[in-house]
Amino acid sequence: MTIHQSAEDYLETILMLTERQGKVRSIDVVNELGFTKASVSIAMKKLRENGYIAVDGEGNLTLLPPGQEIAERIYSRHRLLTHFFIQLGVDEKTAAEDACKAEHILSEQTLEKIRERALLTDAESTCAARSE
Repeated sequence: MTIHQSAEDYLETILMLTERQGKVRSIDVVNELGFTKASVSIAMKKLRENGYIAVDGEGNLTLLPPGQEIAERIYSRHRLLTHFFIQLGVDEKTAAEDACKAEHILSEQTLEKIRERALLTDAESTCAARSE
């Protein structure tokens, strides 16, 4: 099943909020993304119906294994790209915004090359710092 970018963003947001605050409700997603309650409600219903999330009686959202896998993949890409863009000299806010766009469209091959370059740059920075 193909999942759309917007669904990936919702799943990633649920993961990030869960890591940050433990329990997550739809209103937390509304506040984080700045979307309307109605839009988030419709999206949560679709994610629940497709087996990506569960919602308990108190409205708490939980990622199910398929949703968790997608969220972790997207969030990993986001962190890698943000880190790489910052290494290039992009300010943190812009790097995070650009990573949010790019995380959905780059191939695994391109991401692997970025990962290699980012690690190489980190290693070079560490060696240079030790030499000082």
